[in-house]
Amino acid sequence: MSADTRAAVEAVLRQYTDPHLDQDPLSAGCVRSIDVQDGQVSVKLELGYAAGLFKQGWAQLLQLAIENIEGVRSASVEVSCVIAAHKAQAQVPALASVKNVIAVASGKGGVGKSTTAANLALALAREGARVGILDADIYGPSQGIMFGIPEGTRPQVREQKWFVPIEAHGVQVMSMAFLTDDNTPVVWRGPMVSGALLQLVTQTAWDDLDYLIIDMPPGTGDIHLTLAQKVPVAGAVIVTTPQDLALLDARKGVEMFRKVNIPVLGVVENMAVHICSSCGHAEHLFGEGGGEKLAAQFGVDLLASMPLSMAIRMQADGGKPTTIADPESQIAMLYQQVARQVGARIASSAAAAQVMPTIVIADD
Repeated sequence: MSADTRAAVEAVLRQYTDPHLDQDPLSAGCVRSIDVQDGQVSVKLELGYAAGLFKQGWAQLLQLAIENIEGVRSASVEVSCVIAAHKAQAQVPALASVKNVIAVASGKGGVGKSTTAANLALALAREGARVGILDADIYGPSQGIMFGIPEGTRPQVREQKWFVPIEAHGVQVMSMAFLTDDNTPVVWRGPMVSGALLQLVTQTAWDDLDYLIIDMPPGTGDIHLTLAQKVPVAGAVIVTTPQDLALLDARKGVEMFRKVNIPVLGVVENMAVHICSSCGHAEHLFGEGGGEKLAAQFGVDLLASMPLSMAIRMQADGGKPTTIADPESQIAMLYQQVARQVGARIASSAAAAQVMPTIVIADD
């Protein structure tokens, strides 16, 4: 009877799709154990991405479904999150104390890339991950402001070699702004900028990170090539607006990451629609459907279409981005969804790489 019950439990699990993995728990390899004893069923699932705000509801949904099976008196479903280090570009050494590096990039400036990077980092932290953010936009660093770090703050130096990142809102933050005068522009040539990026990445004493978010400068220049060649990037998120000019540059960003064998995890479209605060009228000020077209053109996912909202701007400028300033808002929930999808795509791509067949050439 227990074998029949187990088969029935597996059949039920196959009917439910994890919205972030786009697979049922069995097909996704998330089921760690199914124990059936005297009508009592215990199921343990393991997710490979940060999902602290999702896993309880997911467990309850599956538990109720299993308890509807004939012959099952009670059921328990336990969901845990175990984030592994995933292989990035070939022949690029791993970073000490960092499992996964995610680049957030845009083809042009002014599309909300840094705001997206900050909210992504904070959303991953809210899901239970250990997160750091590196402000690699060396010419115009802004993460210190977004995380509410006072002007003039300097990182501690350990053993005359390591920068100790500054912690804010539960995220480890490092930026060139912490090492320079806020009022003095960085007037460097490309090689100097690339060298500064490498120093920030490799000489920061990151403390056991599941994810390191790198807020890239806009464009496709030297610093991006340095990142691809020297830093083990697990995937990239492309940020754009629906405007044709922004989409043109965003396409170049997607192509650049593909040429250097860095997976594009998806597209975030900012300023997609403006809702009038007085009458509620919706207006697409920068065009409509551009992010969706870009994602479809390159076969990647549109992770989110974020509205043109004054709250997003004010909260970021105030040092508390939307994800933590108004965590129950619809916009914050969109960022949480993006965070889970990004983590799930990294985990899925790694799992797919592990099951690739081995090609053997024989002489017979």
